[in-house]
Amino acid sequence: MTVIVESLDQEGRGVARELDQAGGQAGGKVVFIEGALPGEIVSYIPLRNKKNFALARLDRTYKTSGARVDPSCPSFGVCGGCSLQHLEPRAQVAVKQRILEETLWHIGKIKAETLLPPIYGPSWGYRQRARFSVRYVARKGRALVGFHEKNSRYIADMTSCPVLPRRASELLAPLQALVTALSIKSRVPQIELSIGEENLVLVMRILEALTADDESLIRRFAELHGVVVFLQPRGPGSAFQFHPAQAVTLEYRLPEFDLRMPFHPTDFTQVNHAINRVLVRRAVSLLAPAEGDSIADLFCGLGNFTLAIARRGANVIGIDCSEALVRRARENAAYNALAQKARFLQADLFAISAIKLATELAGFGRFDKLLMDPPRDGAVAVVKALGEEMELPRRIVYVSCNPATLARDAALLTQVKRYRLTTAGVINMFPHTSHVESIALFELARGVSQMVEANG
Repeated sequence: MTVIVESLDQEGRGVARELDQAGGQAGGKVVFIEGALPGEIVSYIPLRNKKNFALARLDRTYKTSGARVDPSCPSFGVCGGCSLQHLEPRAQVAVKQRILEETLWHIGKIKAETLLPPIYGPSWGYRQRARFSVRYVARKGRALVGFHEKNSRYIADMTSCPVLPRRASELLAPLQALVTALSIKSRVPQIELSIGEENLVLVMRILEALTADDESLIRRFAELHGVVVFLQPRGPGSAFQFHPAQAVTLEYRLPEFDLRMPFHPTDFTQVNHAINRVLVRRAVSLLAPAEGDSIADLFCGLGNFTLAIARRGANVIGIDCSEALVRRARENAAYNALAQKARFLQADLFAISAIKLATELAGFGRFDKLLMDPPRDGAVAVVKALGEEMELPRRIVYVSCNPATLARDAALLTQVKRYRLTTAGVINMFPHTSHVESIALFELARGVSQMVEANG
């Protein structure tokens, strides 16, 4: 059976329809085909058949997309880290822009008044953070270190990864040899990679204590490869620097805002530092902070946007669910001499009621603008709280890592809270993956905005 691939879904699979009984595709079952691209005529091998849809993999291509390219990674198709290496990088961005637009319309019944130019950068060597799974495989007589295979609990047998900087990619094979040589080779489930401006840190999760010989092997590895090794015996908060002995600082920089941002290797930071710089610039530009503005930054993390806003002269309060990240944000504000402009507090922004949110912000007074960068679950509790126990901010910049929850929250903001979705666009934070990061600007409708200003 051959089908025409219509589009890509949010997992990077080609979307087509089976032929119906009359021989047409319009009424047929939807088929999601791994490896197929829009515009292609293909046959496929069914993997799972459901009542309303089917999952399949590409069998043969009869008409090939002009945007199809040869994948650069030998593990592509096996490793689950990337799903779009067979699609030309600029075409990947176009697909993500279309996914954003279609999701906003199908879920939120809304269109942005203006589409922003996509933010994109280098397609390879961009990933500054990664979490590798580790498993000693007795049958192979060695440990595997890498990402999981696609749709599998098994770890891909890989010795390089081109989305990592070369220095990090070249560590995969030596790491496999290191773990294989340890006495606790079966008790190292994970190694986390974190790269700063000057240092590369590896955080080894260990479920048993190291022997003296193990410690010696790890020290030699760190010195040979010029890396810093942390050990993590329990949760992320237990990670400590093992070698070298002298303390090492990880940081990333936002030169446009004269900011240096120290972080712990287990802290959440954006994986793509180059794109993060452009994202912060765009978010601050859309928010347009001015001297004397009162601004809230929700899901603020370690102050990535908060301190950039403060550097423009506004008074900012950052709120996050994580007490550890709030502490880091306070430290970063002091480190960058912005403690008088940027304050931080911890609150559960998922379960918070309108009264609770208002209480948290009460000490700050009325705020003019709002920025939020929630995780995949979105910010529905925050959106519902706006305008109930607190005044509506004139402008909201929403950074999203999930188009579906952005669309849901955008529907509430525009249809209930009387905002306009003035601009939206994608950020290609994760090239060669189907992950869609986006940014949107909401502004109060003119009559509502004038009423808020009059009451203020």
